[in-house]
Amino acid sequence: MTERRDTFIDTHVHLDAPEFLPDLAAVRARARDRGVACCVLPAVQAQDFERARALAHEFGDAYALGIHPLYVAAAEDEDLARLDQALTRHRDDPRLVAVGEIGLDLFVPALCEEPLRTRQLFFYRAQLKLAKKHGLPVILHVRRSADLLLQGLRDLAGPGQAWLGIAHAFSGSLQQAQAFTALGFKLGFGGALTYERATKLRELARVLPLEALVLETDAPDIPPHWLYTTAAQREQGLAQGRNEPGELPRIAQTLAELRGLDLAQLARATRANALAALPRLGPLLGAPASAAVACRD
Repeated sequence: MTERRDTFIDTHVHLDAPEFLPDLAAVRARARDRGVACCVLPAVQAQDFERARALAHEFGDAYALGIHPLYVAAAEDEDLARLDQALTRHRDDPRLVAVGEIGLDLFVPALCEEPLRTRQLFFYRAQLKLAKKHGLPVILHVRRSADLLLQGLRDLAGPGQAWLGIAHAFSGSLQQAQAFTALGFKLGFGGALTYERATKLRELARVLPLEALVLETDAPDIPPHWLYTTAAQREQGLAQGRNEPGELPRIAQTLAELRGLDLAQLARATRANALAALPRLGPLLGAPASAAVACRD
């Protein structure tokens, strides 16, 4: 049965996070009841590859395999070979939609210093090469690292080739946004844009072409404003609300209001954008497979 086109795709959610262990099935069921038809589950380290895959199959979702920049300090060089082997082993799995979550993080101070800065770059570029080898899009972690990520993409694309994928939790400049979209990327927006003080991010979400945007929660991380508690509130015993994929429609409503769209309109547009960024999602949701292909050697 073909899914409705006004349902939502959460293009980035970590259902394998320990925060969801007590009630994971209920979390996913709640999201589906609220119109989240599909979640993309990116792995963050080699030991999580099979867990991400198993959850995607259990809940009818999709997954990506990669080594996150926050995990490169603990990763072994052999983990890149493990990633290559997993991508080969599961190449015919329709639920494998990307290489990710990969990228660079220059927000965490320790990762800005040597040797971890260079190690991040090594893992990033090696995983871009694996994405090309396996013909898959990439899901990028972009945290104060947009220009270096763009440089790697340009260096490795090859003449006349284009990438597919998503720059997750995007918060760069308009110029950087335009550079990513020119290379074939969509930009992920989530809970951060629900904060009125995030004026630059909200303006970016408002003025970018609609075809550049996809929705995400990054749950359990990046809670929307209605789940956030301050340090003072936490000291007084008020718990931080847990972000989950079921929050996506309400996040989408914020984006729809910023752009002057109705929610169903935004759902259809961002769903189409997600299918363009991650073409293997199309057949999972009863949509025609995209003719676009990821960057290959």
